[in-house]
Amino acid sequence: MARDGAIYVCQSCGAVHGKWAGQCTACNQWNVIVEESRAAPPGALKPVSASKTRGLQFESLMSETPEPARIITGVTEFDRVCGGGVVPGSALLLSGDPGVGKSTLLLDVAGRAALAGVKVAYISGEEAIEQIRSRAKRMGLEKAPVALASATALRDILGTLKREKFDIVIVDSVQTLWSDAHEAGPGSVTQVRACAGELVRMAKAGGPAVVLVGHVTKDGQVAGPRVVEHMVDAVLSFEGERGYPFRILRAGKNRFGATDEIGVFEMGDTGLREVPNPSALFLGEGKERAPGAAVFAGIEGSRPVLVEIQALVAPSAYGTPRRAVIGWETGRLAMVLAVLEARCGIGFGNQDVYLNVAGGLRINEPAADLAAAAALISSATGVPLPQGCVVFGEISLSGEIRAVGRAEARLREAQKLGFDHVLSHPLTVKGDGVLVTGVSRLTEAVERISENRY
Repeated sequence: MARDGAIYVCQSCGAVHGKWAGQCTACNQWNVIVEESRAAPPGALKPVSASKTRGLQFESLMSETPEPARIITGVTEFDRVCGGGVVPGSALLLSGDPGVGKSTLLLDVAGRAALAGVKVAYISGEEAIEQIRSRAKRMGLEKAPVALASATALRDILGTLKREKFDIVIVDSVQTLWSDAHEAGPGSVTQVRACAGELVRMAKAGGPAVVLVGHVTKDGQVAGPRVVEHMVDAVLSFEGERGYPFRILRAGKNRFGATDEIGVFEMGDTGLREVPNPSALFLGEGKERAPGAAVFAGIEGSRPVLVEIQALVAPSAYGTPRRAVIGWETGRLAMVLAVLEARCGIGFGNQDVYLNVAGGLRINEPAADLAAAAALISSATGVPLPQGCVVFGEISLSGEIRAVGRAEARLREAQKLGFDHVLSHPLTVKGDGVLVTGVSRLTEAVERISENRY
């Protein structure tokens, strides 16, 4: 029986239950329901007469106050994903898997920004001061004038930040903070919501820009209540595949910039290194292209990126053929295989199909359809694509090759990296020194690839 003044909150999804249960009925997770106090939070509304309220003061959309300049941290890839720098008074949430390098990235941001004259505070609830200093020394940032602190009490943190003025405050992580206004333990839904809310409120009230580090669950979602993602101005995710040295910074939400930008880093012994030209990182170094490999000219945010798509078609040893995909949508591969079989007469019913995006990059663009189909055709026929050829185009269910956006930028990137041939839909733009082979239907692409005719 639930005692008076207590509620039971799911630590995975935030659902409130009247009594304890082993499984949350909202998210179906086990052993995630924790008892918390029902006490009203500080500042809860009390009944007052209308004459005693101050009311609201409305203003117009027009303002003569100039927009504040963004804070340039000096980490170009981080600034790019933020929309050109950190907006003063904004709140950012950075999430990522354990060990991916979130603390290393933010320490790099703090150190470079501090060396450029930005007042930065780095507050860690997970590491001691000496641990942070040791990492900074390894990264060559030990002389950066960053204000370090190791604390978890929200009251102490807010009191210090109100006395001392900073431009950027980094809190690593929000799950380690606790507020004495609530009885729940650190990391609980109540504490995460309350601590994040107070820090965001401080930032919006003319305080520093706040960067919060958030843990993730086993399915990749930010741990804690989803309301935290609504509170902040930008939600950034730091991704990295095991076995690959590169890391990708993405923006899932950004009130001050685009959400399709990416920042590419490479993890090394001395920390993270920015990768200004990701195409060179994701392309293979072989001089001769093997059958089943196609170079896709994609767009990530505002930059074009060339990446190699690899396919392997092999006879199936079992009754049910396998379909394995890494870095692309499984449903998209199934659609391309169905179009190849229905419109082009190439059957994959008794063959295993494996598709991989080299380097571990994940592609979400429909423009990769033709590149994936070219790799599959090349593997099935054993005919390699030309070494200097890039491919892009969207495939419709009728087998038509449809136009994609930013074709001119794709051509420029291909030319910059030494590619001299493009297989795509018929283009209206032309690249200097790049031969464009336009195909309007997938059957034409199959004929040209299988006959090695471009």
